[in-house]
Amino acid sequence: MELKIIKKRKLWYLLSGTLVVLSIFSLIFFKLNLAIDFTGGSLLEIELSDKVNNSIDLTSGNSFAKYLNENVSDNKTGNIVAQKNSSNGFILRFKEVGQSEKDELVKKLKEKVDQNVKEMGFESIGPTLGSELKRNTFKAILIASIAIVLYVAYAFRKVSYPIKSWKYGVIGIIALLHDILITMGVFAVLGKFLNIEVDMLFITALLTILGYSINDTIVIYDRIRENVLKINGEFNSIVDKSINETMARSINTTVTTLLSLVAVFLFGGDSIKMFALALIIGITLGAYSSIFIASPLLVTLHNFENKKKLSK
Repeated sequence: MELKIIKKRKLWYLLSGTLVVLSIFSLIFFKLNLAIDFTGGSLLEIELSDKVNNSIDLTSGNSFAKYLNENVSDNKTGNIVAQKNSSNGFILRFKEVGQSEKDELVKKLKEKVDQNVKEMGFESIGPTLGSELKRNTFKAILIASIAIVLYVAYAFRKVSYPIKSWKYGVIGIIALLHDILITMGVFAVLGKFLNIEVDMLFITALLTILGYSINDTIVIYDRIRENVLKINGEFNSIVDKSINETMARSINTTVTTLLSLVAVFLFGGDSIKMFALALIIGITLGAYSSIFIASPLLVTLHNFENKKKLSK
């Protein structure tokens, strides 16, 4: 039995529109909780021994950070964010400090946490470098989006009816923006209420989502292209048929990918948990938008253009 995806497209638009508006709202009012990669700051990697104060909860970075902010941090370091990277290892992030302030922090860690704490690494990132990373991130996403439009326009150059080839690419980008915006909105909420930070791994996840989502969309578009050339019928029906023919492939590919990512999220270290979560959200959205947004938008655009021609 074929699913009538196109017939219910207004429902999908309403659902996605609501999620996008909520995401924009959260980005404006909550904002992304940027890590020192973007804001500048210091990073100290430490390794604890087995003689840690028993009153300290080391099961997660958040619980350890809570203890540090209550007992160790001061005006120089500001709020400390801790990330667990091994059984007894943590990466501490805080305001940019010099060597003397860092040595003072290590001294406090030995007094309050573990007298045998080992310093494994230390680095500082200035605000100028952080601003440059922001600009480069925006450029990377913009260049990737333009390249996708150009590639899709070229790949579909032989199919100019009923939709111009370049419009496939533009609609594909709209679906990508849908995926990226909602993923960022979720992380803005997580940053506000769970203090989850956005670092360069998150940007890597966004770029991965771009590639994965457009890949799903192109699979369906390619089937639409094939069916347009060999089937005589209404465009609505052709798109519906193409979606149904490729849906099993999209779902199977997405589920197998998500199984691996869920395993990484559940059993991986703290340093890659949020990277895995971003991919889980984005790839799920990518599969959804390819079927329920990108393809129906082709029909909506086609109907809109037909109405314009008839009105003339």
